[in-house]
Amino acid sequence: MVGFSRAVRVGDRVLVSGTIAVMPDGADPPPDSYGQAVRCLEIVVAALAEAGATPADVVRTRLLLTPEADFDEVARAHGEVFRDVRPASTGLFVHSLVDPRYHVEIEAEAVVAPRTD
Repeated sequence: MVGFSRAVRVGDRVLVSGTIAVMPDGADPPPDSYGQAVRCLEIVVAALAEAGATPADVVRTRLLLTPEADFDEVARAHGEVFRDVRPASTGLFVHSLVDPRYHVEIEAEAVVAPRTD
């Protein structure tokens, strides 16, 4: 409907779109910030893998949080994936996301070796 890609690879860059905690079969997202961030990051990591990248290739993340979000809990989930990678990261509080059930949205950018195919 929207006409977007979860991730796009252009040369050595992989750009992962803003990702909310979409659950299988349309189930409700986790109610807590940590659970939503973990689910967002699961989706981000899967998108990176499909594009030939890993979390170790990530150079930037963006965290978009609604006022209901607990930044410390989102940061904890982010750290579980990126603690040793240490990408540049921006955290922004926004008024709301596309659906009031969601409090966390995460974007990522990675740099990988260019494809040879």
